[in-house]
Amino acid sequence: MNIFDCAIKMEEEARMCYEELAAAATVPELKNLFTILAASEQEHRDALIKMKGDAKPSKTQFKALQEAACVFRPLLSKREIMAELKNDPDAYLLVVKEEEKGIGFYVELAEQAKDEGVREILLMIAEEERKHLSIVENIYAFVESPKNFLAWGEFSNLKEY
Repeated sequence: MNIFDCAIKMEEEARMCYEELAAAATVPELKNLFTILAASEQEHRDALIKMKGDAKPSKTQFKALQEAACVFRPLLSKREIMAELKNDPDAYLLVVKEEEKGIGFYVELAEQAKDEGVREILLMIAEEERKHLSIVENIYAFVESPKNFLAWGEFSNLKEY
């Protein structure tokens, strides 16, 4: 199976999952978080498509990669968990875990790959997933920033400039 097709399929499924969560969320911050995460997954998908276009087709085939492995993590696709996540302020932690599992998935596949070119591509995708994890963490920090501000009495002696 083509490595990039697998990765792109997983990103599309993740985007759809986040769009569903955004539509179902009743808490404005969560709706905002899931909407931004969906957009981030779309950007990540587009980056993978570009990487696929730049790669040699002979190096993107990995025989050990099964179609069944290219499914977005079952954790976020289970309906009862999705019902829970739509109003859970800690849903972000599950998103981070899923991103970390994605990195592990590609690193594990790279360890199994016998062809050096395939291994290199899998590690490149894993690195792209690490960048995406950083983006996800930044999105959460952005969405949560209105809740985090400095308002301590010990800083009351500071002048405003």
